[in-house]
Amino acid sequence: MGNRRRVAERRNKRPVVVGGVIAAVVGGAGIAGYALYGGGAAAEDGSSRAAERKPAVKTGPLSAAEVTSAAQAFLTAWQQGKVAQAAAATDDPKAAAALLTGYTKDAHVTGAALTAGARSGNRLAFSVKGTVTYKKTAKPLAYDSALTVVRRASDGKPLVDWHASVVHPDLADGDTLVTGEAGDPPVKAFDRDGGELTAKRFPSLGTVLDGLREKYGKKAGGTAGVELRVVRGKDSKAKKVSDKTLLELSEGTPGSVKTTLSPALQATAEKQVASRARSSVVVVRPSTGEILAVANSNPNFNTAFQGSLAPGSTMKVVTASLLIEKGLASADKPHPCPKYFTYGGWKFQNDDEFEIKSGTFKASFARSCNTAFISQAGKLDENSLTQQAQQVFGLSRDDWSVGVPSFDGAVPVQSAAQMAAELIGQGGVRMNPLNMASVSATIKSGTFHQPYLVAPSVDDRTLATAARKMSPSTLSQLRELMNYTAAYGTAAKAMTGLGPDYGAKTGSAEVDGQKQPNGWFTAYRGDLAAAGVVQAGGHGGDTAGPIVATLLKAAG
Repeated sequence: MGNRRRVAERRNKRPVVVGGVIAAVVGGAGIAGYALYGGGAAAEDGSSRAAERKPAVKTGPLSAAEVTSAAQAFLTAWQQGKVAQAAAATDDPKAAAALLTGYTKDAHVTGAALTAGARSGNRLAFSVKGTVTYKKTAKPLAYDSALTVVRRASDGKPLVDWHASVVHPDLADGDTLVTGEAGDPPVKAFDRDGGELTAKRFPSLGTVLDGLREKYGKKAGGTAGVELRVVRGKDSKAKKVSDKTLLELSEGTPGSVKTTLSPALQATAEKQVASRARSSVVVVRPSTGEILAVANSNPNFNTAFQGSLAPGSTMKVVTASLLIEKGLASADKPHPCPKYFTYGGWKFQNDDEFEIKSGTFKASFARSCNTAFISQAGKLDENSLTQQAQQVFGLSRDDWSVGVPSFDGAVPVQSAAQMAAELIGQGGVRMNPLNMASVSATIKSGTFHQPYLVAPSVDDRTLATAARKMSPSTLSQLRELMNYTAAYGTAAKAMTGLGPDYGAKTGSAEVDGQKQPNGWFTAYRGDLAAAGVVQAGGHGGDTAGPIVATLLKAAG
């Protein structure tokens, strides 16, 4: 970043405005507190009994006055530049002092004015206005944040629950704010047709553009400017997320990067996720691995590429390939689907406790029968599913090179009940829409093509490959299973009118603490494959299904 000029810490004497009341720091507060709580008759008569008594520790919910007072103490000290005092008003003084010191020393923010907003329970919103000054360049900074007040267990004292996000909402614990010459020059990203991709045009692409800058900023021929940005720390809670620019003080010269995104499909994907909270979707081309669209309803985290969620029954596509290869299932042969099946001490059941009597494996797959898969657990090795995911579908090896940060899925080796749960996409299995779109793409193309957003020829990187392909018989049966599910099974409603060259699988993943499961859907049509998730949305066929189907239809 180059040498930085240290800026002396300013002592702002303006009081912070909290809930319309001016907060002032009274010099005799400590004495007044002693007179109120430590004096009285016991002190006057010379008795030491009061001193011997341990003060009662206050417990229970915080009052509105306690929340306001604790917030007021913190915000006032922060505004006045009294770092040690502000840090002492939190439950983690060391971490708070480090970040608040860096706020002026490294981020070069001066003249911060903090104004409290509405209180909601133990949470208080506040706004920040200041100036970022670096060398001879200065720009105003304004944003909103919030803090939460908690009661310290040891003495009942109300304190600010310290997290880096208190200082700025884009900070995760372990991150820092830095102003200076940008570490990476800016880039202009373009779609496959040559149109410029911007976060204003496509809100979902903010995190993607950050990732492209991180990966290609220095390779694309640009020069760095000066900016205030979030720098992810080594131990950051958001370590898989790219650094983020918050304020540009002077422009750099951008380089250019071409992506594989389709502007038409990207626009459709943006509209689809905007209509459903906590939704994400990815579209890939099976024959090449090109990523044609990626969208998230939350613009601040790329769940589509970096999410780590249990995929539920969409994982049965991978498990089905394993069972067919092992001779434990065949599309048109009879296969058990009882109401319940116990394995490893856990009792597994089907949705609504249904059963299929005298049914085939194809029928069980199409209706997403859990026990049809769990019943085969005892015939598999503990590492069977892990090896199938890695060797055939290219998952869970941490070697994808998409062009921006991504998570390649996880299928850890587990035992007993957890191993059985992984067969139906629960247990330790973790995926995201990019992973599950790739699974459908592998079924459609017959071989794994690592998804990518930037062509490998741009930077001569090597894409991941799979160790082996499925046998022609296994592949044919999998396509039959997915086609039948799209036409007559749990995916039929969403996939209406998209056949006959199509296939799909639905999924619902239970998550602790959620009333509704995460809804998943993965499908292919022609030379397109897509997958989506709606968190806490319910069954995949009703939630993620319409999003995926709309994109497959939009492609013609």
